[in-house]
Amino acid sequence: MHAELVDRLRADLRSAAFSAESVTALLGDSAEGARQRGVFAPARRALIGREGEPLAILVRCFLLGAGTTPRELDVAFPELRADGAVALGLVGAAPDEDASGPRFDAALSLNPVRVSPDEHWVVLSDLDDQLRRAPARRDHVMGVGGATRSLLAQAPSARVDTALDLGTGCGIVAMHLAQHADRVIATDISERALWLARMNARLNEVDGRIEFRMGDLFAPVESERFDLILSNPPFVITPRTGDAPVYEYRDGGRTGDALAQSVIETAPAFLRPGGTLLCLANWESPWGANGLARVAEWVGAAAVAAGSLNAWVIERDRVDPASYAETWVRDGGARPGERAFERLLATWIDDFAERRITAVGLGSVRVQRVSGDASAPPVVHLDTATGAFSDAGGLGDALQRAFEVSAATARASSDAVLETRWMLDGAVAEIREHQPGEESPRRITLETARPIARRVAADTLLAAALGACDGELSLRQIADALATLLDVDAAAAQEALVTGVRELVWFGMLAPGA
Repeated sequence: MHAELVDRLRADLRSAAFSAESVTALLGDSAEGARQRGVFAPARRALIGREGEPLAILVRCFLLGAGTTPRELDVAFPELRADGAVALGLVGAAPDEDASGPRFDAALSLNPVRVSPDEHWVVLSDLDDQLRRAPARRDHVMGVGGATRSLLAQAPSARVDTALDLGTGCGIVAMHLAQHADRVIATDISERALWLARMNARLNEVDGRIEFRMGDLFAPVESERFDLILSNPPFVITPRTGDAPVYEYRDGGRTGDALAQSVIETAPAFLRPGGTLLCLANWESPWGANGLARVAEWVGAAAVAAGSLNAWVIERDRVDPASYAETWVRDGGARPGERAFERLLATWIDDFAERRITAVGLGSVRVQRVSGDASAPPVVHLDTATGAFSDAGGLGDALQRAFEVSAATARASSDAVLETRWMLDGAVAEIREHQPGEESPRRITLETARPIARRVAADTLLAAALGACDGELSLRQIADALATLLDVDAAAAQEALVTGVRELVWFGMLAPGA
């Protein structure tokens, strides 16, 4: 890993103030936004006249893909120097060397990343598509993409003893876990991924808190049990026939969604009682079947081995096979109009057609191993939630709270739900639609923006009950009072409100009062 060289690199990056905030300040918001979209011209213009500054050299070389000279590298890396950057694998000789002397191109991505207000990292990975300008290598190691950010945003932040990052890639999830766990194990099947993950842990000074192990799925941790497992596995559904390339970072090497199935069926047995698994996944909907229902079957199979479980499956999107195929063919570097693009797209579409796949779901699966009665049937909530995630911070903890409250409410008796004093979340808004002159609303809608933006229809009984959910009265007291006021059967009112509460807790709209 060249630990000493990594330490020199860290010192140089600190000296140059190489951070996401500093890059934005240097380029300006507009140019930095364009750079994030892969448009580099505004950023190049912003650097005119600042050619000799260490930060500008780093940005030009590693974020904009411009060639650089040994002298410039010596300026940017006064401790590491150009020779050290070559030895570390950061840069390589440019193919278009001219009479002015040797030039170097970035061989690795060196990217300042902010994943939360409290987590700022510098991440080494393989070059992305805009900088690579060629198809990715088969053992390509991704940096911090949208999927990883989504996983980290949804993760709970409570302190735990032991945590597992299954399929660590560049190591960013393991570094995040190191802030929240006393012991972290990170695994991957890719030797190159583990090499880069170890360098990133050293570069960001968390290497002493992470143990890296090589192996397939749970093989490296066969005897271990964890309080928290996070995983962004290679879940992409790739054809197993034809000449479609297989990339270690995204392709599980199995037919259809079999790798996602394996993770979800196996992981809960590696959880301690009360422990949580959160993983991203894609799942197929074969003709005549529902993909979400198939994931519920995977959780049921996991419960056979692990005992009683609670699970929340959130489908964020569902796409047709052709759109799904196009996304991942582009991800590999092929572009429309190229023969390779058309050939690969046909291979993917043929594979889906032969297996009669009508749609692919994209989302996350959260599973908790229940403490206590291991024979109790699993609680599995299947959720189609396409609304925006809350951007107010604390998303992962809000989702975890909603999950735990909702699972407990699902297991509770109707009497227990009725005796609870419920609190309405402050983010819930009620919208009533009236025709001018009408006394009663024709439609009542409940809205919330946290943890996931939702809209749900409510009748007069439910809306009135929610208005009284301030933690003072039990649901039974509210139901009985409304039954008298609205002149409806008390037992029917109680039953309807229990059903409504069991639904709304999953939306984060209600929680038990203190």
